[in-house]
Amino acid sequence: MASEKLKNARAFEEQYSPYVPEDERPAYHVNGPIGWINDPNGFSVYKGEYHLFFQYNPYKPIWGPMHWGHVKTRDFIRWERLPAALAPDMPYDKDGCFSGSAIELPDGRQLLMYTGVREERQEDGSLKPYQTQCLAVGDGENYEKYEANPVLTAKDLPKGGSEADFRDPKLWREADGYYAVVGNRPADGSGSVLLFRSADGFHWTYQGPVASNHNQYGKMWECPDFFRLDGRDVLLVSPQEMMPIGLEFHAGNGTVCMIGEADGNRHLIRENVHAIDYGIDFYAPQTLEALDGRRIMIAWMQNWDTARSQPNTIRTCGMMTVPRELSVRDGRLIQVPVRELSRYYGEKISYKNVPLSTETILTGIRGRVIDMTVNVRPANGSVMYHAFRMNLAKDGEHVTTVRFKPEQGVVRVDRSRCGFPFDIVHVREFPVYSKHGSIRMRCVMDKHSLELFVNDGEQAASFVLHTPLSADVISFEAEGEVLMDVDKYDLIFSEEEEQ
Repeated sequence: MASEKLKNARAFEEQYSPYVPEDERPAYHVNGPIGWINDPNGFSVYKGEYHLFFQYNPYKPIWGPMHWGHVKTRDFIRWERLPAALAPDMPYDKDGCFSGSAIELPDGRQLLMYTGVREERQEDGSLKPYQTQCLAVGDGENYEKYEANPVLTAKDLPKGGSEADFRDPKLWREADGYYAVVGNRPADGSGSVLLFRSADGFHWTYQGPVASNHNQYGKMWECPDFFRLDGRDVLLVSPQEMMPIGLEFHAGNGTVCMIGEADGNRHLIRENVHAIDYGIDFYAPQTLEALDGRRIMIAWMQNWDTARSQPNTIRTCGMMTVPRELSVRDGRLIQVPVRELSRYYGEKISYKNVPLSTETILTGIRGRVIDMTVNVRPANGSVMYHAFRMNLAKDGEHVTTVRFKPEQGVVRVDRSRCGFPFDIVHVREFPVYSKHGSIRMRCVMDKHSLELFVNDGEQAASFVLHTPLSADVISFEAEGEVLMDVDKYDLIFSEEEEQ
């Protein structure tokens, strides 16, 4: 039976979500019914559909008492809203139902595993969080918290493990039982990912570390995900307090992909380490294995350091990325938008071998809910151009610019004039591979977002924009001479298909 806190949350979202302006909602990205969302949770298959939960404060468009919001889909593009799934209504989670995951049990129920948070006042007056792992079981809409919660506590941690930083369990099932990886802060103050096993999904024991940070990539590793893909073992983590490393990793809250081979104890021997997404707005990714075997990833398209720099008129804050198909190629994680996006293509507008130097606008190439791919190469193979630029979401005042310099092998995205009236991070640069100055860039836009995929998914970069929707001009320019191909589709959604 739903608690009063959960009933109140459900009543609030039902009453007030209809008042959110449609211009504020994305056309096909997941956002909250009302209030604030952050990390994706419980991204999983249940009874032939794909469920997604998320960190959720229905009452204000800022971080607050963490509930779990809930949506589901059959194609990763159209999402059906469901009532809030969890509320912080028990002594062990009274200060938040933090991130976690979900799985379908053999008896047809859905099992949620999440981090319960309670805070206790210390002798010096400070508040200390205690984080434990908890379970809830339900039918895809209503959930009962497990009577024996919490199922993992400080006593289950290895020596030196922190009970204040012990969170974000990611579940999966194998032939011999259930497994979960959980983030923890060990005695050295950095981050680690711990492995736990259960025969039935309810009783868990510690197995050992999957990976340890040793203060190399940030501090606490949040939101771990561990899976096998294309013959390699892949670990995704979201470190806090990152220091920049060249153009590969930026400062602050980052994301890291580690690819290698796990030994017999499931400890990952790293062979390659790189950023998952190079944009400003990407955190806490989570994956599932789709019914057809694809590995699909979704993430929070926002940034902790800039999330509070939002217009004070908004009713909702936060959205998810477009779900992305993953693969491993040449030791790197490759990501492209799910193929289902093409089901919503409108008319194709295409240009081939367009000579370009000065700023150019092409008839029919404009919009804010689009999927557009641009191929660029030197007009004369022996004469390299200096730079190429795409100007997106443009009018006389606003623009977001994507620039590529072939001699440096660097893409630069600048949203300084996109509409944020705050002194926050607006520019991101990242390295790309370019053969003889050629580059392929795919821009997926949804009203107030841009997701850029370079060279068929070798790099991805995600950005939130606060540009008026009337700014829909797209232009191209080059320093030097290039040839350019453009394929652009408007994305079309009928009213019943929109969120």
